[in-house]
Amino acid sequence: MQSNSGDVAAGPLTVLVADDDLSMRRIVAHWLSKAGYAVEQAADGEQALERIRSRCPDFLLTDWEMPRLDGLELCHRVRQLELPHYVYVVFLSVKSRLDETVAGLEGGADDFLRKPVDRSELLARMRAGARVLSLERRLSRMAQTDPLTGLITRRAFYEALAKEWERARRLGLPLSCVMMDIDFFKRINDVHGHQAGDTVLKAVARRLVEISRACDLVCRHGGEEFCIMLPETGEQGAEQWAERARQQIAELAVPIGDMALRITGSFGTAQRHEDTQTPEQLVDQADQALLCAKRSGRDRVVRFESLAESSDLELADGEQPGSLFQGVLARHVMTPAVACLRDDDTVGQAAEFFLRSRINSTPVVDAQGHLSGIVSEKDLMAALVSLKYWSRPIREVMKPHVICYEGDTPIRTIYEFLCRVSIRRVIIVDQGQPIGTIARSTLLRWFRNTVIANGLLDSAPQISGDLETDPHRSKERLAETARAMAEQIAELEGRLREDAEDLVPHVVGGATRMQELLDDLLAYSRYANTTGGAEAVLRSLLLNTSPSD
Repeated sequence: MQSNSGDVAAGPLTVLVADDDLSMRRIVAHWLSKAGYAVEQAADGEQALERIRSRCPDFLLTDWEMPRLDGLELCHRVRQLELPHYVYVVFLSVKSRLDETVAGLEGGADDFLRKPVDRSELLARMRAGARVLSLERRLSRMAQTDPLTGLITRRAFYEALAKEWERARRLGLPLSCVMMDIDFFKRINDVHGHQAGDTVLKAVARRLVEISRACDLVCRHGGEEFCIMLPETGEQGAEQWAERARQQIAELAVPIGDMALRITGSFGTAQRHEDTQTPEQLVDQADQALLCAKRSGRDRVVRFESLAESSDLELADGEQPGSLFQGVLARHVMTPAVACLRDDDTVGQAAEFFLRSRINSTPVVDAQGHLSGIVSEKDLMAALVSLKYWSRPIREVMKPHVICYEGDTPIRTIYEFLCRVSIRRVIIVDQGQPIGTIARSTLLRWFRNTVIANGLLDSAPQISGDLETDPHRSKERLAETARAMAEQIAELEGRLREDAEDLVPHVVGGATRMQELLDDLLAYSRYANTTGGAEAVLRSLLLNTSPSD
């Protein structure tokens, strides 16, 4: 027999009949079975609730008065459950007063049938309920499906991921996510038009679904990005899946007019671990790996775990940098985050910040001070296509995903990461709050300062012709530099006492000048390594005096 469900289900509609009267249960079940419904029975409300939790039916036909849990309370409990779909509830009861009917409807019932039940009326009301369920589920499916690709939406994906996350946590099963981005998609739209871009999106979506298992879940995460959930799969398996998908997409020939367009994709993978706190963090880790894949050449797969893996670097004479990096953490090397923008600051405020502070990018934090992204002058330039963008919040133009490390991360980990990828810098955080940045220039400066101050190089850069042969002259230079440093500190302290509207330019400018003076101190100190030289310099800096005082 054809299903009664229409658009509701692939098979017959399921009905749970709950009644403590065995004869009533049997006769109602018989009528419904003959009409093509799949029927289960429960002798009381508790038994019915247990069945609903394990195998959610389409319909619940329940008596009002039952032992252990009556029909009204059962209806209340059902409406509080998080079920995979809506359950249409019909009361079978001898109660007929208006206040009783109102109480039942207020309790969550959809319809009433008065006992003794008439077969024709029962089947008519079931057909009416099936139409309601069909419409409800069609609307739900439309809300959960991307109209272009036919994939589930981002919201529906995260709901499914949360459930799979709990299952993986409870059973100790692996769970991985893959983030995928179509390379140079904007160029496709610009050159061939948005209709061509839509064709590419649909072709990629079909191919991702074709190579996925029945238990995998593919969603359109936004724009040209797709996210794939891989249950019971570790990151190595996710990497293999992503590599297969990358090759399959590279083989696509998408028909655009009279030509076949070739495309590629970049992939990032991540696996759930015990220290992965939320499903959203898992997706974010996959997105960070995707970011590395895009910024290190595109058309490749990057595992999130690989971002923290060490690699043996080939140095001259087999030397390893371990001695320089031993015990050095990110917080020891980073440039402190002098100031950050808030994600609700406007594009105009960000532009003013960059112009006055003489920096070209900065971390962005939320209202609680946690890192939410990074914004640069380039991001602002892209937004300034109209004056209306001047008052838009920078959360609309910032890059929401940045590569970040905790402050106690060994500096060698960050050094090797920046050696492998084209990303220029990373953000250093402490419990989610940005505390500094490390760029390639930061590492170069730290390396130079380390080797010069400790005399680790046979030949260091020459500062002045007479400094190396005349320690007294180098001490004079150290004294002059220390005095200038003290003046900078005094000037900054004075600025901080003033009631200025914007201290950021003074702080950033002073810090920059002091950094240059510190570099000079480190360079001159190599030529003044005589007894008392270092102590005199430090004393002059701390006491705001020269070494000769």
